[in-house]
Amino acid sequence: MNPIVLSSYQPMYVVLSFMLAAAGSFVALTAATRIKQADGSFSTTNTLAAGLALGGIGVWAMHFVGMLALKLDVASSYAMVETGVSLLAAIVAASLALGYVARAPERLSRMVVAGALLGMSVVVMHYLGMYGMKIGGYIQWDYAIVAASIAIAVVAATAALWLAFNTASLLKRLVAALVMAVAVCAMHYTGMAAAEFVCTTAKRSAIPQGFGYVSSFSISSMVIIATLSMMFLIAMSLLFQPVVAANGHKLQAKPSRG
Repeated sequence: MNPIVLSSYQPMYVVLSFMLAAAGSFVALTAATRIKQADGSFSTTNTLAAGLALGGIGVWAMHFVGMLALKLDVASSYAMVETGVSLLAAIVAASLALGYVARAPERLSRMVVAGALLGMSVVVMHYLGMYGMKIGGYIQWDYAIVAASIAIAVVAATAALWLAFNTASLLKRLVAALVMAVAVCAMHYTGMAAAEFVCTTAKRSAIPQGFGYVSSFSISSMVIIATLSMMFLIAMSLLFQPVVAANGHKLQAKPSRG
């Protein structure tokens, strides 16, 4: 028995993963430009919306759709603990990075730090998600390619942030989102190129079992539900912000009595 697991990719899912990364990045970068308000205050709502869009949809959902694109000749499962932690890590890191740079986007030092944090959030999410993938065997890593994937994520994420905060037009922000999507996908698929799956069981069709394990056949439903939930939360946030702001202006405009 050949211990090396054969793998291939389904192009439709690869394209879908890029589209998710681009859509999440565009919403995130748009929300990020609204973190700093006209009056100098900072919007927590927009910070969280940006982190949710980028970390949750652009990175986490993209990763698992990318994993759906991967076809292996061995059964696999995903541990929900690692999968859940990877989602939380991606959202928190993306929120911190975007919130940090939005406070003073003109400062190059902030842009570099935020780009490194954002790039590393993609890296951590990817490899933590891969750690949660279970097969009847193990994953052998090519660390030179792993290092290349980290460099790609950091450099491209920094470039995307610079474009997002230094361009006002919608078209240029779209370009920034595409650059960010390229960063996420390039990191993901480069990271996957670093992985060699090794099977140590004779029953390749046996689905790994364990506490909180979900079969790879069921992961698609979980990703769809999680993605739709995050999209709903972001939509509600962006929809009600103008209403809340308008009511706030009305209250300020009312003359005080007494």
